[in-house]
This record gives sequence, structure tokens and C-alpha cells, in this order.
Amino acid sequence: MKTGFGKVAVLMGGTSAEREVSLRSGEGVLEALRTRGVDAFAFDPAIEPLAALKGYDRAFIALHGGYGEDGTIQGVLELLGIPYTGPGVMASALGMDKFRTKLVWQAAGLPVPEYAMLEAGSDFAAVERALGLPLFVKPARDGSSVGVTRVTEAGGLEAAYGIAARHDSLVMAERGVMGGEYTVAILGDEALPIVRIEPATAFYDYDAKYLRDDTRYVCPAELAPDTAEAIQADALKAFRLLDAQGWSRVDFLMDAAGQHYFLEINTAPGMTSHSLAPMAARAAGIEYTDLVLKILSLAKKHRA
Repeated sequence: MKTGFGKVAVLMGGTSAEREVSLRSGEGVLEALRTRGVDAFAFDPAIEPLAALKGYDRAFIALHGGYGEDGTIQGVLELLGIPYTGPGVMASALGMDKFRTKLVWQAAGLPVPEYAMLEAGSDFAAVERALGLPLFVKPARDGSSVGVTRVTEAGGLEAAYGIAARHDSLVMAERGVMGGEYTVAILGDEALPIVRIEPATAFYDYDAKYLRDDTRYVCPAELAPDTAEAIQADALKAFRLLDAQGWSRVDFLMDAAGQHYFLEINTAPGMTSHSLAPMAARAAGIEYTDLVLKILSLAKKHRA
């Protein structure tokens, strides 16, 4: 067994709406680690008590969504003194909250789509007029496009709000930026090649991400070199502004004029066969197992 990492817990599953995706990510990570001789074990916090993490030397976080990507499990690992992959407590908590992430990025001058926060008593017609159509409505603290609706007709915002509100009390409406969907994976101090996502569906929804085989991915994205470099530099800035470390993935949109707008950061990106970070790594010459080992090598305790 590889002694440099010791006994490794691959945290997967959990209790969020992204449990099934997390299980697939974790299985891929676990297989990769074992293939390279790492003493790795699956650990599902929905089944095993967190106290059972005592005795592990490192943790690879393959949990997505609430309690796994929002700073909660990171805090537990800090208390237990176990080095873990990905950003720390604060960056994870901020990254899970799309609204507060936007506030930080806006304050630093990074471009984000125009948006409005919604509640049951909102003037939905006024928001539609202000943001225009199409617009997107989403839970502000969920992932994998769970609860997201694309509104294309006047009067559709209120129903879309109801769908998102089933998943989160904090709901956001965003202006539709329709020039293309992209993502930048960050590994250590490097921005990996940009991926352009071309879904066959109306937008990159849950089915397009995980279930369909007709979503097209272009990596490296077909952008002018200076444009790609500028976006990668901004993505690294977005990552660092949240005090993120280790690895993450920053999603953005482009408009017809070629301006980019950052959407969100994923602090525990997917590692399934359809996932974007492994795709970007391959374009940089890093195969899946090497990517997993690199991420694990960046595991740390974020507090003394």
C-alpha cells in the first residue's frame, strides 16, 4: 500500500439531493485510489457515524450539496484533525451560497449575471420586466441544477419560484445569458483548459449532466487564446477571493458579444464519467487516476 497517504476515507453519498451523483463520484475516486495502491475506504455519512472517521489519516470529499459541500463536513474534519481535499469551512460555505458568492465577486469587480432574490410576496411581473426573458430561477444553496427552471414566457416566474422554493428558502432569478455555457476547473494554483458545454436540452439541467449521452463537450473550448487566458485568470481570482484552496470548478456563461459572467463555484466537483473536471484534466494531459492522486496530495487541515 502507498504509505504517503495512510488510511484514506472517501466520503460519498450523504443526505443531500445530490446523493446518487455523489455515490458515483465516490465510486470512481475509490477505484482510482485503490488501483494506485492507496489504502482507501468508502465512507457514507448517511450510514456511518461521523465519530467513525477517527483513525483515518486523510479524507477525499466526494460529497456534493448540503452537509458535504457547504462547510459542514469540513468543520467536522477540522475538529477531528483530519486533512481533507478541497476548500476549507468558510470557502465551502460561501461557495454553496450562490447569492453570497455573487456579492463577494461583485465587490471585487468580477462580472456576474444580473439577478434578483425572490420570496413568496415578490412582484414577479416586475422582476420579469427588469431581468427580461429568458431567465433562470434556482435554489441559491443547491447544486446539480436541482430545482432550476428556465422561464421563457411572461407570467411563468411565480411557478418557477414555487419549484425552487421546495428545495431552498433562498431563491434567485438570473437574467438569461445565452451565448454559451462553460466551466473552468482549478487544480492547485492552475486553471485547467476551459470546457464548453453544448446540451441537447434547453439548458444544462440534471438530465443533461448525468443521464443523457447527447450533451456535447468541447475541451479546450474554441475561444481565442487571449480570451481564454483572461477568463482563466478571472476564474483563479474568483477562486482565491473566496479563499478556496486545493481544487474547485468555476462555471460561467458567455453573451453574444463574448463577455463572460461567472455563475458559481463548485468546491467538491463531480468525478463521474460525465464530469467536467476530469475532462479538463485530460485536456491538460492528466488522466483520471493521476487527477485523483493530485487532489488527494493537496489535502490539508485548514486551521492549526
